[in-house]
Amino acid sequence: MEKKDESYIARTSGLKARDYFGYALGDAAGCLVFSLVTSILQKYYTDVFHLSPLFIMFMFIGARIWDAVNDPIMGRICDTVKPSRYGRYRQWFLYVATPLCVLTILMFMRFPGLGGENNYIGTCIYATFTYILWGMCYTVLQIPYGSLASVVTTDVTERNKLSVFRSIGAAVGSIPVFVLVSFIYQKRTDASGAYVYGENGKIITDMQYGPVIIGVSIMAIISALLLFLTFALNKERVITKPAPREKGAGFKAIGTLLKNRAFLAVSLTAMLLLAGQMFTQSFYLYLFNDYFNANWMNLASQACTYSPMIIFMFFLPKMARKLGKKEISTVGVAFAALANFALFLLRGMEPSKLMYLFLALCFVSGLGLTTLVMQLWAMATDAIDDIEVTTGSRDDGTAYSFFNFFRKLGQVIAAVCVNGALLNMNYKYEKGAVQSLENLKKMYDLSTLIPAVLFGLMALILFFMCPLSKKRVDRLQVEKEAKLKESYENNIIDIA
Repeated sequence: MEKKDESYIARTSGLKARDYFGYALGDAAGCLVFSLVTSILQKYYTDVFHLSPLFIMFMFIGARIWDAVNDPIMGRICDTVKPSRYGRYRQWFLYVATPLCVLTILMFMRFPGLGGENNYIGTCIYATFTYILWGMCYTVLQIPYGSLASVVTTDVTERNKLSVFRSIGAAVGSIPVFVLVSFIYQKRTDASGAYVYGENGKIITDMQYGPVIIGVSIMAIISALLLFLTFALNKERVITKPAPREKGAGFKAIGTLLKNRAFLAVSLTAMLLLAGQMFTQSFYLYLFNDYFNANWMNLASQACTYSPMIIFMFFLPKMARKLGKKEISTVGVAFAALANFALFLLRGMEPSKLMYLFLALCFVSGLGLTTLVMQLWAMATDAIDDIEVTTGSRDDGTAYSFFNFFRKLGQVIAAVCVNGALLNMNYKYEKGAVQSLENLKKMYDLSTLIPAVLFGLMALILFFMCPLSKKRVDRLQVEKEAKLKESYENNIIDIA
């Protein structure tokens, strides 16, 4: 029996603790394997597979070109297929859990005969094949998972909390990889068993294959188990009907997205955010190993980056309701840019004296970035709401496929920055290589200046381009109620 006394937003909301926990598990599962790609994989390719940074850069770019085709296809599949008895989006968690687990392990497998020093061409082919297949599989997870937020609840306050919990899930899923980093290095010795020292007077350490593949396998299996839990604990409250399979409907939906200023601004911000995060996670492995000779800093830096979430998780949603998500995030990312530029200005200090100050400024940078990271997904949903109330069009799968594609463009930027920096400093990737002091100084400069520029651009986009001010988002909630009523009465959606 229809409840006459409740608004349509109230009828499609009402999340409990189980819902927030279940939604957070989805990004914890995804980030368990994604963090391996954003951090270890780059250095694994250079130091274990012994592939050149130039090849790796072009491989990453080629994979993203394929994503320009692959992602929209997955988005349209989500929007046009008939929902199963499990709903439109959460069913995909069942389908993707096992293949994603297997491909993650294969991506890091080193079969006999593989390795740049033995079979360079064959190793390049294997790395490219497994990386692209893994990326396609990850798309099958991420687009339905991102779209799920739109049908789990329509209430803006609950969506803000969902975004916070998703960010916490992502942080929890990202931590194990940096614990793993603490166990995958071994001090280099010569034929006599004596330690080998670099030009900076520190003992050289090398990444070891055995601990890597064991850690990767454990994380991949846990990720699959968490995806099954994500499926069980989530509920789709808005039951969307399949989008029409009209000729040119997909291109029309894409055109609508690209004309919306809010969607473009949030997508560009997400692109630069992921570029900055991936750059620091990948390049810091080189920095802490080769420049500071202190691999424990990998885990410490991530603790500094993610610990601000503990501070913000309790009151950021209230701050967002009072001050606005855009307003808080703009100030936060500007602080992150300044913190990284301050690190660049400290480049003349002795590494042993700089490391603790470096970590302190990492905490300041993480504090600023957290204001955006914990609200980004809610801002993306606000942008999709803005499209719906202004155009009447809502294709969540297509929208998240393009949002996801912008994030993958961020991976391209990160790949270009990481490998461009390695090429610029003439990084030695051959087996037994030793980095020069001049190379190490360039490494530090690029590791701090590049994030400062990326985060500074984010602040400018949010301030000048993004229209999702607090007033606009409050007005969206009123307009969305009318749109939900219209969609329900016209049999476009059902309410669970």
